[in-house]
Order: sequence, then C-alpha cells, then structure tokens
Amino acid sequence: AGTKEDSFNVLDLAEYTKNRPWWRKVFAPSSGSSAEKYNVATQLVIGGVTGWCTGFIFQKVGKLAATAVGGGFFLLQIANHTGYIKVDWKLVERDVNKAKQQLKFHSSGNKMSPEVKSRVDEVIIFLKKNVVLTGGFAGGFLLGMAS
Repeated sequence: AGTKEDSFNVLDLAEYTKNRPWWRKVFAPSSGSSAEKYNVATQLVIGGVTGWCTGFIFQKVGKLAATAVGGGFFLLQIANHTGYIKVDWKLVERDVNKAKQQLKFHSSGNKMSPEVKSRVDEVIIFLKKNVVLTGGFAGGFLLGMAS
C-alpha cells in the first residue's frame, strides 16, 4: 500500500483571536465542551430547562400544524363537494404512487451523502462529549411534551 502525505495548516492564535467576532469572545470564551465548563448539576439544569422549553413549544406548534392541515383538508373536501373546485383524484393518486416509489428507492439504498454523514458524525461526537447535558435535555423535552 502506498503512503499518503499529510499536510498540516498552521494556525496563528493571535490572528485568530483578533478575527473572532465579539459575541464569541463574550459567550464562548473557551473552545472546550460544556462538560468542561460546568458541573453536573448545572448541566442537568441547563439541559432540563432548554429541553422543557423546546418540548413545550414543539407540542404547541405540533397541535397548531395538525389543526391547520386537518382544517385545510376539511375545507378542501367541502369546496370539492359544493363544486367550487374540481379535484383530479387520478392525478393525486399517480403523484402519491410516484412519491412512494421515490421513498422506496431512497430508503433501499442505505447510502448517506458525505455531507450528511459528516454532520451525523459531528452530532454523535457532541452527544458523547456532553452526555449529562443531553440527558437533561431529553428529560426536559419529554416533560415539556407532556405538559
């Protein structure tokens, strides 16, 4: 097997800090994970509160979206029944079948694009570094969805 030459980029930290935006200097003074900045209790509280807020908002937006979709479908049916609009159901069925075929094609491949795979890997690394924060977030999210 052939050897691959590694190339390294030199990072001048003085120039890097000069070019950093002010908000990163204020809100992210260190580049380490949150596990290094806060103790376990603080991480649980931060994760729990943000998770609860996210779950609560997610629940409210979900209900609103379901109401909007259901109401839209209901209005569409009334308009079709009264004759205001004419729905070509054969065209709808053909498009639904085409969408099903595309979903089957994409799901059977099991291939992720490199961009998606790198993002997934970044998320997994973050979750591993911040297990306590993530656990607090997940618990808070479930409580927010339940409330």
